[in-house]
Amino acid sequence: MLRLTLLVAASHLALCAPAMAEDVAPAAQAASPVKDNDSVSTGVAKGRDRLDSATSTSILREADIQKLAPRSIGELLRAVPGLRSEAAAGEAIANFTIRGLPISTSGGKFVQLQEDGLPILEFGDILGTSADAYLRADLNLAQLEVIRGGSASTFASNSPGGIINFISKTGDVEGGAIALTTGIDYEQYRADFDYGAKLTDTVRFHVGGFYRQGEGPRRTGYDAQKGGQIKLNVTKELSNGYIRLYLKHLDDRSPYYDVVPMRVTGTNDKPTYSALPGFDPLKDTLASRYFLSNLKLDRNNNPEATDLRDGHRSKMDSFGLETRLDLAGWTVTERFRYARISGGLVAPFGSFNMPAFISILQFAGSGGSLSYANGPNAGARVNVNTINGNGIVMFVPVIDKNNRALDNITNDIRASRVWPLGSGDLTTTAGFYAARQTIDADTTYSTVLMEALGGGQAALLNLTRANGTQLSTNGFRAYDLFSNPGVLRQTVDVDYRVNAPFASLNYHLGKVSVGASVRYDFGGARGQVFGAGLRGGRVGTTTFDLDRDGNISPAEQRVAITPLNAPGTVNYDYGYLSYSGGINFRVAESLALFARYSRGARANADRILFSPLLNSTTGKAIIPGALVDVVRQAEGGVKFRRDNITLNLTGFWARAEDTNLDTNTGGLIQREYSAKGLEFEGAVRHGPFSLSAGATYTKAEISQDKNPAFVGQQPRHQPDLIFQATPQVTLERFNIGAVFIGATDSYSQNLNRLKMPGFVTTNAFVQIDVGQNVLLSLNANNLLNTVALMDVASTVLPADGAASVRTLNGRTVSATVRVGF
Repeated sequence: MLRLTLLVAASHLALCAPAMAEDVAPAAQAASPVKDNDSVSTGVAKGRDRLDSATSTSILREADIQKLAPRSIGELLRAVPGLRSEAAAGEAIANFTIRGLPISTSGGKFVQLQEDGLPILEFGDILGTSADAYLRADLNLAQLEVIRGGSASTFASNSPGGIINFISKTGDVEGGAIALTTGIDYEQYRADFDYGAKLTDTVRFHVGGFYRQGEGPRRTGYDAQKGGQIKLNVTKELSNGYIRLYLKHLDDRSPYYDVVPMRVTGTNDKPTYSALPGFDPLKDTLASRYFLSNLKLDRNNNPEATDLRDGHRSKMDSFGLETRLDLAGWTVTERFRYARISGGLVAPFGSFNMPAFISILQFAGSGGSLSYANGPNAGARVNVNTINGNGIVMFVPVIDKNNRALDNITNDIRASRVWPLGSGDLTTTAGFYAARQTIDADTTYSTVLMEALGGGQAALLNLTRANGTQLSTNGFRAYDLFSNPGVLRQTVDVDYRVNAPFASLNYHLGKVSVGASVRYDFGGARGQVFGAGLRGGRVGTTTFDLDRDGNISPAEQRVAITPLNAPGTVNYDYGYLSYSGGINFRVAESLALFARYSRGARANADRILFSPLLNSTTGKAIIPGALVDVVRQAEGGVKFRRDNITLNLTGFWARAEDTNLDTNTGGLIQREYSAKGLEFEGAVRHGPFSLSAGATYTKAEISQDKNPAFVGQQPRHQPDLIFQATPQVTLERFNIGAVFIGATDSYSQNLNRLKMPGFVTTNAFVQIDVGQNVLLSLNANNLLNTVALMDVASTVLPADGAASVRTLNGRTVSATVRVGF
């Protein structure tokens, strides 16, 4: 009988106590705190008991993922020990990192997201997208494996912080399920299915997917979520291994949640954040039913309108092949995948808030006015003192990113063998990795003026001078970034190549295991880029009659354009060495000590293409060292496992370089960071009660920066402490539990002035097995509607008291019926 588990249950995953292994054993789970003979295959050479190995890993199994069902990949990652996830952007484009490594802009620069052992995207911080945009957690997912630091530097490219691997079911367990989910206090309707079975004695398959539609966790005024995926794999068992084919089709759109306005009072050290009248920062967004079309010039400088309902569009068609064979004493593993990836992002991308009367004085002068450009009050004059009860208007940049092609092709082949040597075993592994990543994309911006009103009902506004001159057209203040014209409009058409031989040795003798691994990455970039950000006299703005009415309005005097006659060349190569070494001492059956030192790196991609680091004429690097950012790490700790108790304590140290692009200003970031801290993970079970908990203490600072004011400061958004706890009671037909995830306060920006308060989010779930393979469940995410700030755009307390912030979603409650067969 198929064990029934919940598809949608709680916003955040129960913390599992991670294993510590060279090759590596998994974490203890709340449902089963102690699991002997577990191992993971991600970022390692060969599985081994966690008490005999020297790397920090975690594993989250299907039952836990489905039972505690996160709303997005970013929310799922919030519960992994040592991993900080800023999951405020919606379904995708979460910012995440491991153990104090920086999040200077967006994405997951130092962490690689994989699906079935190969990366989704070679680079985790491509502008306007991220690897989690092409992942969905559904019934196909068997388990999630995570490795932090350690051998992640040498068993994958561009992953010095760690590897997060989403592993699919393969039909080894026959049967399937159908799950129907509905939002109780938000609009979403979702159907999931999966099924696996044998076709013959040696051939099996698994197929599954989902489709959903609705407004989503926040109010947008339209169906902002629409789409789904389907995955299929077929496995042929051989006498000496297996061969497996993977197929995947993903076509999904979801809303992008950027900053929203919020009232802030008090002082920099003790600010108080509260909702503006008419706008709930936990439920509302800048999306509106009255703002559905964005007008711009496309990459060929022709007028084009895009649909804001597309939001973040993710399209991926892939096929892959995996083979594992035992040949002459060697175990050979071959993984190959080709993925055709496209989509884009069109959405409000930040906001500048100000009192309505100040916007008139600043831009229209004395006697100017505001009027509604659309909506139910179209044409009516705005009362600047009472608009929406808050008196605030917003200048909103709109990003329009067209990912024409993010295709990649990857291949990883490796061979391992265990050799008897003296009284111990020597495990050797050698392999070669090759990848090609395309970034063919256009990024454009516009700026609109709109009211600060929630519910998906905000109207656009027009600004008019006293003499009747209208400064905006249908709400558009500029068909460009009003505050930084021409600079951030970019066209990129570049192919990246990555090649890496790697090898490892591990010797296990009695109570001691000693291991070392090495990898050499070499690659480069070839292609061309267009944009005024390349400098050299290139012009990025023009006047253009976009609406074809025969007149040039003030807004049409600010139109971003691509200088097609002056492309920049990209033509550079790089290479870097990674290595890692560790030792583990099994003190007793239930106790072990370990230590590890690693050097890894991350090759920079599109973030540096419009920077002064590259010569736009030759395509070569002016500062070759800036092509690669090096990360050095050390860790050591103690591991204990006995009966139904698992306890792990790990100390860590890291030093990292970061070369990046500020997505708001286009300015160059060149910094070094240092971080040190402690991780604790534990799990205990007694009868029907279980508790898993974890905490990560990090002390991080900016150790070098071209801006001396930043040196010695704590990196923005970096709390001293993040923590998780999951108590639950599991009976034969009933399961109830809660998930608490929190963080202490942090600073909004690197100057360390304005604080973001700490928080604890509470999620709850109830499951009832009613028999006949039917499971009913109820899930509440952020049950107490806690304000959990992920970002505040201000460096200091805003003088007008209106800040632009990003928060986790407010309370969402869902119900699921799942039928197994």
